[in-house]
Amino acid sequence: MIATLIILALSAVFFAMGKVRSDLVALCALVALLLTGTLTPQEAISGFSNQVVIMMVGLFVVGGAIVQTGLAKKASGKLMMLAGDNEIGLFLLLMVVTAVIGAFVSNTGTVALMMPIVVSLAQKAKIRASRLLMPLAFASSMGGMLTLIGTPPNLVIQEALTESGHQPLGFFSFLPVGLVCIVVGIVVLLPLSKRFLNGRQRGDDDGKARRRKTLDDLLEEYSLKDDLSVFTVTDASLVKDKSIVELDVQRRYGLSVLEVRRVKKTHAKLMKEVEQRLAGPDTRLMVGDIVYVSGNKQQAEQMAADMQLNKTSQPLAFYDIGIAEAVLMHNSRLCGKTLRDGGLRRLYSVNVLGVRRGDDYITRNLADLKLRQGDILLIQGKWKNISRIANLAEGILVMGQPLEEAARVTLDYKAPLAAAIMVAMILTMVFDFIPVAPVTAVITAGLLMVLTGCIRSVEAAYKTINWESIVLIAAMLPMSVALEKTGASALVARMLADGLGQASPYALLAGVYFTTSLLTLFISNTATAVLMSPIALTSAMAIGVSPYPMLFAVTLGASMCFASPFSTPPNALVMQAGGYTFMDYIKVGLPLQIIMGLVMVFVLPLLFPF
Repeated sequence: MIATLIILALSAVFFAMGKVRSDLVALCALVALLLTGTLTPQEAISGFSNQVVIMMVGLFVVGGAIVQTGLAKKASGKLMMLAGDNEIGLFLLLMVVTAVIGAFVSNTGTVALMMPIVVSLAQKAKIRASRLLMPLAFASSMGGMLTLIGTPPNLVIQEALTESGHQPLGFFSFLPVGLVCIVVGIVVLLPLSKRFLNGRQRGDDDGKARRRKTLDDLLEEYSLKDDLSVFTVTDASLVKDKSIVELDVQRRYGLSVLEVRRVKKTHAKLMKEVEQRLAGPDTRLMVGDIVYVSGNKQQAEQMAADMQLNKTSQPLAFYDIGIAEAVLMHNSRLCGKTLRDGGLRRLYSVNVLGVRRGDDYITRNLADLKLRQGDILLIQGKWKNISRIANLAEGILVMGQPLEEAARVTLDYKAPLAAAIMVAMILTMVFDFIPVAPVTAVITAGLLMVLTGCIRSVEAAYKTINWESIVLIAAMLPMSVALEKTGASALVARMLADGLGQASPYALLAGVYFTTSLLTLFISNTATAVLMSPIALTSAMAIGVSPYPMLFAVTLGASMCFASPFSTPPNALVMQAGGYTFMDYIKVGLPLQIIMGLVMVFVLPLLFPF
């Protein structure tokens, strides 16, 4: 027992100092418990197979798909319309929406689904996401107190009541308690988050993200939007079933065909595929194709009239085809050659849309332009082909990271499908009559997001997972096994509860709440509730008072744990994204946890009399 408590204390010190990565501290604690013989190897690795950890992995992928398909932006836009750009309005709306979702979905799932929306919301409102992410995690826990299924400790006390022969709680018996939690949370968090939550998020350093040229910036810089015309091929069009070379638009009209986009829809309207093709000589046009043409607008209108094409307004998108700038170095074989003779199209399957030479931008008659050292080419092609140039073409320096740029492109045509998968996952987790375990629902949803293309690739799915948070939770979960196995948690709980029970019901209630709250800092909230429920029940019966307020104190103390990043999965989920340290949770979470306890000591007897 002594060794376990020493390891726990040292871990807490290193977490608080913040000098060593939190996942490394957790792993060191795990190894120490193994070396001292406190845990068996099977017990030590049990956290990595825990359902909560597996769910977190799947939910990161689902959250990544929500961002990739633009659902996060759309949802944040709706919230912005409701709250305006007022930070207090956004804060209040976020707390209420998250709490309501948390009443029916696991708090881990709620945070994973809301986190990309909140980050997008913060960017639009031009405030730090760190001001909102920790309140998001806390609000999900508060929302769990609104219903019976909101959080596992609620089910634990329900089982304790039922087994002891007392009247079971109803689905909304928790609602008054949950509403008080939300009100207290809002009142306390509003000033604390403004005062203490100003951490830097990843990507803030030196404003690099703000200085990076976006794809739209490149289109504007080369005036390609001004020269762009878009047409649709119809049954009446004279170009259907003809190839680009047969149309001869360059010679006849002085125009360039940039891209042909083809939309494929299945009988299930959600399954829509968009195929983008570079306009090569052999590209054959079909009815429904969208043709993107660059050049003089009047000439483009003349071409459309001659070929009976319908004008449309589809903007350029970069799902499969992207653009990037490439600099010609002194050793490039293209120097001194024309683009026609350079063979970029033949060798790498890319087009050149424009050339920047000093302060001049050249976008017309490019085929016969003789290239020079220092020229910057705006190239267009499949993302993988642009990446090939970056890796293989000697003397051509591609600016930026094409594959990383591709990962940032929003696959908005997949948004309805991603929304359907997410809603199905939530419904499966909410309704008990659906015979699918929550962890199965989450894994299935994550897999479907990848298989249906809502997230660009398996590699992109892996990159959405915050492995530091996963390792932190998985490595700390066995600590609860060690504390229970050595009897440390039971000893502390009984000493505190038994001692205060001799004073008054209010003192016992406070003791139960704060003992549970203290234990939840170090072991999982579910394990704490299981441990404390029989103690609270027995103590209440021993002094002749109702067990209901005591058991509610257990579930509140287990669920309202905010002073540590590893006490609940939601706290860990937002730690890296918000750039928080262990001390940030102490500064904001500990006062909230104490105030919540003090309020509940007086509110619970009013709702559930002794």
